[in-house]
Amino acid sequence: MTFIVRDLDRMERILTEVLGAVRVYDSGRDTFSLSEERFFLVGEGDAATWVATMLGDGGLPRSYNHVAFQVERADLPALRKTVTGLGLDVRPPRSRVDGEGESVYFYDDDGHLFELHAGSLRERLAVYAPPAAERPRREATNACRKLAWVSDPATSLAPHDEAQPTVP
Repeated sequence: MTFIVRDLDRMERILTEVLGAVRVYDSGRDTFSLSEERFFLVGEGDAATWVATMLGDGGLPRSYNHVAFQVERADLPALRKTVTGLGLDVRPPRSRVDGEGESVYFYDDDGHLFELHAGSLRERLAVYAPPAAERPRREATNACRKLAWVSDPATSLAPHDEAQPTVP
């Protein structure tokens, strides 16, 4: 992922202090791409995430578009303190379903929204899964939808090459 930022040093501090990123490249004044840039790795080994920062006009309108990083639950209080100590705009958490995990949301100086999430996708999907008693009904409903669509695709609203949605 690439972040366009007005201050490479400031963004480096955020990435290294909050995410534990390691800088692996700094173009200096050379511009092999669009502008001066720095590369970082977040995580370790082959699973590390490559993050690039490029100098530019990074001012973005604020929205819920964001990038999320999975963190350990035990680390969340210290990370919140680090984010606050950097003077970043910590946002209130959104409402959550019990068991979904906790998050810290914050904006950097250029309007990028970050989420530090303590929990995994697997845990979230388990929380969102319907109770066992509802599964047969949902599976039957989804099977009927597929059957109806296959038997008369001309009356379907979906394009013929797209999968039909399932009942959540």
